[in-house]
Amino acid sequence: MITSFEPIVDKNCKILILGTMPSITSLKKQQYYGNKQNQFWKIIYKLFNKDIEEDYEKRKIFLLNHRIALWDVLKSCDREGSSDSRIVNPVCNDFETFFNIYPGIKAVFFNGSKAEELFKKLVMGKMQLKADLSFHGLPSTSPANTMRFEDKLERWKIILPYLK
Repeated sequence: MITSFEPIVDKNCKILILGTMPSITSLKKQQYYGNKQNQFWKIIYKLFNKDIEEDYEKRKIFLLNHRIALWDVLKSCDREGSSDSRIVNPVCNDFETFFNIYPGIKAVFFNGSKAEELFKKLVMGKMQLKADLSFHGLPSTSPANTMRFEDKLERWKIILPYLK
């Protein structure tokens, strides 16, 4: 069984970006999106026309300074390798408590279709969520998603209006 990380969040966050479960590389590094092939950090920094910080602590501060929370749908699961398609025995994080603690979050963005699918299956309809939350699917930043970077970036720009 593998377990996810604590969320990167504070009381000023306006949006939450959800992945599924960290990759093997991310788990080893104890960093969200620790695989250099994953385009998450490149996209986030490019949205704000900034150069990527190499220091992970600075990356976390960057997210919080831009009112972005980051977490995973799953608290734990069994999985061989890093592919979302190999997830079995998924257990979701406690979103009801999360949204009660962080009421400023108004939108949830899913980094890939598997995160959205698992959230809908394990969370929606089973927990009391705030009525004013909006949900949006985004193309996965994983190297397994072969969509052009520019096209991913364009789709990810949907988060910007929520941060104003």
